[in-house]
Amino acid sequence: MTFFRNSAEMLSAFLGVIGRLTIFCLIAAMLYEVVARYAFGAPTLWAFDISYMLNGSIFLLGAAYSLREDAHVRIDFLSQKFPLRVQQLLNGLIYLLVMAPIFGAFTWVAGSKAYKAFASGEVEAVSPWAPLVWPFYAVIAIGLLAFALQFVLEAIKYLSGEKCPGGTDAELQDLES
Repeated sequence: MTFFRNSAEMLSAFLGVIGRLTIFCLIAAMLYEVVARYAFGAPTLWAFDISYMLNGSIFLLGAAYSLREDAHVRIDFLSQKFPLRVQQLLNGLIYLLVMAPIFGAFTWVAGSKAYKAFASGEVEAVSPWAPLVWPFYAVIAIGLLAFALQFVLEAIKYLSGEKCPGGTDAELQDLES
């Protein structure tokens, strides 16, 4: 269990760092496009494709890390009225029985799509640049996989009482003492 936990936590952290670094690639690409278009009158063919691919990648690479850090928006106005242990059980069961399977299915679909795109050499058909799409699809699949694994890990934390819904570990320690 410790190996799974450490691996999932490291994967989430690693992908979070990659996502943050990808922001700089997006900024550089957009800066290049603006300068090329307005200073030299030579717009690029690839700027639009790069922007949506990098934006999607940033979003999905950071999803698991955000879940790990409790940075996602929580709608808990009903569940917060329950005792702490009931909240933990609700969160754990919803994460384990609803969210993880849903994102596991999304991962399966995205992985299949990435494989098919790789095997067929699929390109973006509506783009004049026509980039290969499998790298983007693969990033989607990896981000979704990390997100699904993080849901399982967070469920374990809630069900074991290690984590407090909507709070930090320090807040949980304060509640226990």
